[in-house]
Amino acid sequence: MGERVDERIGFLAAEITRHSELYYNHSAPEITDADFDALWDELRQLDPDNEVLHKVGPEPLPGTVKVEHMFPMRSLDKGTTDDDIVHFVTQSTSGGKRFLAQPKLDGSALSLEYVAGNLHRAATRGSGERGEDVTLNAKLVANIPTRLNHPYTIHVRGEVVMPLAIYEEKYSNVSPNPRNLCSGALRQKHGDGKANASDLVFCAYDVKFPDDSSQARFDSELLHWLQEAGIEPAPWQIFESETPQNEMIEYTKEWSMKRSSYEFEIDGIVFKLDELTHRERLGETAHHPRWALAWKFPSQEAHSVLLDVDWQTGRTGSVTPVARIAPQMVGGVTVENVTLHNVGEVERLGIKIGDKVKITRRGDVIPKIIENLGKASPSDLENRLHADGTSFTGHLSFHDIAIPENCPACNRVLTMEGAFLRCLAMECDARTARSLTYWCRTLEMDGIGEKLIEALLEKSLIVTIADLYRLNHSQLSKLDRMGDKSANNVLDELAKTRTLNLAKFLHALGMERIGPEVATTISQHFISLEKILRWIDEGEDEELTTIDGIGEKVAAIFREGISKRRTLINELTELITVIDETESSSGIFDGKSFCITGSLSRPRKEIALAIKSLGGKVVSSVSGNLDYLVAGESAGSKLEKAQNLDVTILDEHEFQILMNGTNISSSEEPSEDPHQSTGTLDDWL
Repeated sequence: MGERVDERIGFLAAEITRHSELYYNHSAPEITDADFDALWDELRQLDPDNEVLHKVGPEPLPGTVKVEHMFPMRSLDKGTTDDDIVHFVTQSTSGGKRFLAQPKLDGSALSLEYVAGNLHRAATRGSGERGEDVTLNAKLVANIPTRLNHPYTIHVRGEVVMPLAIYEEKYSNVSPNPRNLCSGALRQKHGDGKANASDLVFCAYDVKFPDDSSQARFDSELLHWLQEAGIEPAPWQIFESETPQNEMIEYTKEWSMKRSSYEFEIDGIVFKLDELTHRERLGETAHHPRWALAWKFPSQEAHSVLLDVDWQTGRTGSVTPVARIAPQMVGGVTVENVTLHNVGEVERLGIKIGDKVKITRRGDVIPKIIENLGKASPSDLENRLHADGTSFTGHLSFHDIAIPENCPACNRVLTMEGAFLRCLAMECDARTARSLTYWCRTLEMDGIGEKLIEALLEKSLIVTIADLYRLNHSQLSKLDRMGDKSANNVLDELAKTRTLNLAKFLHALGMERIGPEVATTISQHFISLEKILRWIDEGEDEELTTIDGIGEKVAAIFREGISKRRTLINELTELITVIDETESSSGIFDGKSFCITGSLSRPRKEIALAIKSLGGKVVSSVSGNLDYLVAGESAGSKLEKAQNLDVTILDEHEFQILMNGTNISSSEEPSEDPHQSTGTLDDWL
């Protein structure tokens, strides 16, 4: 049972990471918002401390200029029912009963930085901590002022959207929805995008003052101030009564009725506490503020017919089915493709080619099949049009979905693992291309992306990752659109990665479930690549399972991943240098493990470094093997779990005593009043 749960956790974490990358960096989502939320909610239930749940989005793509956000751009907690609104209001009553609502615009999040009233920089949300500099394109958005009416230094947050009238007039034949166009127009190089930034509109929803000069009491005051400064916020509504939840629920019903006639595409309503000091009191989690809720409209459903299923091989060898359905308008978008995830999903739905199916979209690009409605009739295909307006000429065919026995990319025999089909051949063309791309993205090689890798593979200039480091200027400069300067840039980027620390090297290899945190943990245990390879040769997993957070499944995956890549690793180490990890410090915390949670008066990373400097180990989850939990304000589920497991709990004062060398017995009663913090923690390990 434990292994099955671990497998599911690993699958969910990988899928969330993959779909975040597609959504934020490629404007090419494969699943709906609701499907993504379902993956998120399931992972949160199975593993609430999983590192993936504490990330807003992926890092910006290599080749882009990165911007560190002074104020992190957090995601929002989500809801879909009236009960979610009631719960939000109830848990926020300690922060007051005055709430503000704005439509949840379905576009691309943008941060504007003004210095002395002048637009200094614009950046996408990216990972939440770091985004992509898009200043030049943002200046083309008609209602983004390059100079404010007041000479303030501020950070404005908002959403870039495209008016639906403009979308229908100019772009409906080039993109399935306005949101993709917004993201593409902001991030495009001039002249190569599908849409012009001048056709976009910016709607603000927040403003921050780096010098804390704002004297506003309410968020709504700041929205009025933005209007005076020359920036138009999204429309807002205030709710202030003894039972604001009733008015808020009615407000969602009003917007549900007028959603289709609104000038921009929206997918819900954002509710926020209006009083700013009360927001501070409630604080934030690592992922979202506790004082806001993104309430999303109910799903939009339609019927279609399953026409065929294609199979595609991914980077880790997973072979996934993609369903082709008769064109169907769902929420104003013509849909023809549905990702089915795995063989288990096909079997669960019990669908066959030619079946009529119910699909739901919830404001996203590709819908989900939620029900098999049985055999379709010819009338179910009548009056169908493709997204480009051409007539659909398909016909009904009835048969079972063929589960492939061979990889669609390399034709090698596939292996069934649970509900998943996998190609185990490391030399598979599809796996090779994706592994090369993953290596370059992980190491942030600017200018080395999918297109260049595809060109290199097509010309047989590379076969493995190691071949990247054998490229020369002559080979690169002969490629299409690759001049002398570009070739030099590629070689420079490769040169920067010829020396890697062990953790980075292991992560970049792209092994399943071996993300940056696991790679770092393993690296700090083994210290050197030589010791890892010796451990592989000895054939014992027990050593790895002694590491906190590394179970038998991950140990086996890591062993198999290294074994399969042994030839590649040998080739790479002849071309690049993998440096050893730094030996852990020694001190009074030798052999002791710590977990840090809640809001503390010092940054969490600072506390973690202090622990490590004294020989201790910092972990991200609470287990029976944990020695100490350092708990601040709003410690949440980790505190409760530690209490149930009789883990010693320290507030900041008690932790400082321990730092000074005074022993605190593990039998001591847990602190009932963790140190009251004066700040909210934004760092997350």
